[in-house]
Amino acid sequence: MDDEIELAGGNMGPVFRRGDRVLRSSGPWTPSVHRLLEHCRAVGMDAVPRPFGIEADGREVLEFLPGVVPAYPMPAWVWEPAALRSSAALLRRFHDASASADRSGPWRSAPRELAEVVCHNDVAPYNVVFREGQAAGLIDLDFASPGPRIWDLAYLAYRVVPLSTDRADGFTDAERLERLALLLDTYTEQTLPEGTQAITVTSTLATVIERLQALAAFSRQQAVELANPELAEHAELYDLDSDYIRSLR
Repeated sequence: MDDEIELAGGNMGPVFRRGDRVLRSSGPWTPSVHRLLEHCRAVGMDAVPRPFGIEADGREVLEFLPGVVPAYPMPAWVWEPAALRSSAALLRRFHDASASADRSGPWRSAPRELAEVVCHNDVAPYNVVFREGQAAGLIDLDFASPGPRIWDLAYLAYRVVPLSTDRADGFTDAERLERLALLLDTYTEQTLPEGTQAITVTSTLATVIERLQALAAFSRQQAVELANPELAEHAELYDLDSDYIRSLR
């Protein structure tokens, strides 16, 4: 049997690789996530891992998707237009596939109103598998739950534009807004289903702020429950970034 290797990341619990499988903690929501993954693959969205059930020790088993999963501090290629556009296109594929998935749950994250799709709820470069600078796979779906498309798209914008006080990427405010427009144009390149919540620069910025406020509260709660003070620091950054995004509106 192959040895297990702990993978980097895993703020919400350790993640291990064993051969071409990934093993991670499971919960009551895991069967719902596995049904979602199976559905996406069945309708042609194969850029998510194939689920292989739950082991006797309670860990879920997933397919390992080969490629590069970047981590902070992000490498320079993450800020290239190709990475931004391909991330938007990947999210659109996932949403179009999850729109017809079973939404009955249970889910780890509370479903939101206007449940147009099943959202990933943490779409960011650190949960995307890249190959040759292009987004090719979506991983870590354990927080998935029904919600509006813009809820996921706003968080992707926050992470990949990016819309934060961290200036390590070197973009000006004007360049960030241009990148946001490019992200949204890519996502909406194909006509959205009738009744989809409006996706504009203004509505996306407002949703980013709403998301960050929710994340700050959640991170503070998880910092206590998981005894992880780093998550409390994340909450403080979310508050600062919310103020910054308000200045862009």
